[in-house]
Amino acid sequence: MHGGVRMQVKCFLAVVTATCVLNADVFAASPEPPPAAMACSGCHPATASVQTPVPRLQGRNATEIIEQMQAFRDGKREATVMGRIAKGFSDPEIQAIAVWYAQLN
Repeated sequence: MHGGVRMQVKCFLAVVTATCVLNADVFAASPEPPPAAMACSGCHPATASVQTPVPRLQGRNATEIIEQMQAFRDGKREATVMGRIAKGFSDPEIQAIAVWYAQLN
């Protein structure tokens, strides 16, 4: 990856992170998940009472979720199913999902 592209990626991630932080209260104010999160909850339940071998997303850092989803979507992270699922999400949808899961305890 060239230095210019690397810098663009870092700037983009910084903007996405700042947007998540600034908009976190909007998503946290609603107990309802964003519509796109319904696709996630089958494998990544929003409550600890459901047993699953899939890593939990609740309470994770929103930036981490965003970075991982984008890596799956862009083919930078190997996956069985997540690569195909992530391709169906836009950046705003990924952001909404990440912020919603991050605010869950």
